[in-house]
Amino acid sequence: MAVVLRPLGLGDLLTGVPAIRAVRAAVPRHRLVLATTAALEPLARLIDAVDEVLPARELEPLDWPGPPPELAVDLHGKGPASHVIVAELQPDRLLTFDSPGYPGPTWYPDEHEVRRWCRLVSEGLGVEADPDALDLAVPAVTPPVSGAAVVHPGAAYPGRRWPPERFAAVARHLAAQGHDVRITGGPAEVALACSVAELAGLGEEAVLAGRTSSLELAAVVAAARVVVSGDTGVAHLATAYRRPSIVLFGPVSPALWGPPIRHERGGRLHVVLWHGDGTGDPWGTELDPALALVTVEEVVVALDALLERV
Repeated sequence: MAVVLRPLGLGDLLTGVPAIRAVRAAVPRHRLVLATTAALEPLARLIDAVDEVLPARELEPLDWPGPPPELAVDLHGKGPASHVIVAELQPDRLLTFDSPGYPGPTWYPDEHEVRRWCRLVSEGLGVEADPDALDLAVPAVTPPVSGAAVVHPGAAYPGRRWPPERFAAVARHLAAQGHDVRITGGPAEVALACSVAELAGLGEEAVLAGRTSSLELAAVVAAARVVVSGDTGVAHLATAYRRPSIVLFGPVSPALWGPPIRHERGGRLHVVLWHGDGTGDPWGTELDPALALVTVEEVVVALDALLERV
C-alpha cells in the first residue's frame, strides 16, 4: 500500500498528476491511495494511477483505516506541518522535502509546481517523472454542451480575478464570431457569471455556473472549443484535456504555475498573458496591478490568433 497526500485545490491536484503517476511507476504492485479533499474525489478518480481516494482535510490527521503503508509521500508542502501527517502513518518508507527532522530533496521556491513534485518523486524514489504527463481521463458523463467557448471569470481570490466587464467584452466578441459561449463557475460564482453574461448580452442559458457538478464541468472543458480564464483550476483542466486556452496571470508568475508549452499543428495550444514581475499577492483582496494591465484588446487578438491556428 502507498499513500500520497494532496488535499488542496483543483489546480493543486492537477499539477500533482505527473508526480502521482511517477509514484505509481515506482511501486507498480502497490495499491495507491490518494488523500485529497472530499470535493475533489470525483476528479481524483479520473487519474489512472490512483486505485483509491481517501477523503482528507488540509493539515489535519488522516483517517487511515488499515495497517501502516509501505510508502507515504507528502505532495502537500515543504515543512513539518504536512510531513507529520504522513509520518504519523508510520510507513516503511517516507518521502518528503527536506526540513528539520525530515531528510529529503531540497525545496526550491522558484521551481515550477509540476516540476517540483516530479523532482521530489524522481530523486526520492529513483524513477523517471514526466512533467508533461498531465492528462486526465474524460468523465463518463454527458456534458451539458459540446464545442463551447468557455469563459471562466472566477478565481479563488480577488487579486486573481480579471474584471467582469472585461470578461464580458471577450464573451461578446466570441458570440459575435458565432461561438457558443458559456460562462462557467462554482456555486459561489453564480452572481459573477450572471453579471458577465448580462454585460455580454447573453441569455440565461449561457450561464453554467452553479449548474454543473465537478465531473460535468470537467466534461464541458474536455469538449470545449476554447477556454478563457484566469489563474485558476479551470485553466489546469484545459491543460489536462489539451484544449486551446488563454490564461490571464497577475500576481503569480506563469513560470511557477503556468501551462506547459505544448504544440499542436505547429502552434502553441495554451497562451499566457502576463505583465507582472512575480511579486504580487496571490491571496490579495484587490485586483492585482499586473493583471489589471491585461487589456481586452490584447486578449481578443491572442484569442483570434489561437482559434485560427488550432
